[in-house]
Amino acid sequence: MAPWRLVATDIDGTLIDDDRKLSRRTIDVLTAVPAPVVLVTGRPLRWLEDLYDQLPERLPAVCANGAVIYDPHADEVLRADPISCEVLLDVTERLRDAVPDLSLAVEIEDGRTFRHESTWPIRWTDHRVRVIATPEELTAEPAVKLLARSATADPDDFLELVSQALGGVAEATRSSSSALVEISAAGVTKAAGLAWFCERDGITADQVVAFGDMPNDIPMLAWAGRAVAMGNAHPAVRAVADDVTLTNVEDGVAVYLQKAFDL
Repeated sequence: MAPWRLVATDIDGTLIDDDRKLSRRTIDVLTAVPAPVVLVTGRPLRWLEDLYDQLPERLPAVCANGAVIYDPHADEVLRADPISCEVLLDVTERLRDAVPDLSLAVEIEDGRTFRHESTWPIRWTDHRVRVIATPEELTAEPAVKLLARSATADPDDFLELVSQALGGVAEATRSSSSALVEISAAGVTKAAGLAWFCERDGITADQVVAFGDMPNDIPMLAWAGRAVAMGNAHPAVRAVADDVTLTNVEDGVAVYLQKAFDL
């Protein structure tokens, strides 16, 4: 029997396939694993519904790269670590000075509301999405995540540019294949959110196995006792991993857990 008391897994590019679907095999393994499973994702709360609809039982989630910890059974946010209005204002000013083709958006503290500038590309229709008319309105409320996008930059170069512009006042990471950087309050990462969740149940880092594929997963993988990169993972993720499993479309998480737990 594997020594892990908790399984932590990213969603996109990790647990689900490229059509955002859970395979039957993955569902069966998640149900059979003799340890709690926690979703650790960059997604906001509102983007959990399509995954929950595919699961027989809703799983607890560390959302927005660690800024929101959600109990689906109580439908309750257990913890939120938003970016304050003051820091939002500072960060947006820094980014506007550094990035010529910048577009900004925010996930509001409740995790269910998305606001964006008029230049932000919208790819879905949602009544909770509202165009921001002024920069002042963008920073008027605390946000669990600030998103910065460039239409022209290389994704990795853009992350480096944003990180340098922030100068440590906030956390910058990315999970998209495009030049989209996700910004959280200083100290807020997937690792910090997961650590808080585990501490409540007396679970230590060495008792956790974690799965991920993109740079926003690196803090979590570095923290966990066993770090598993997907076969489709970013090279920086592979560099910190203890193991590499199959890709997300090959049920890499399920295959690894079946072997580890002898399912």
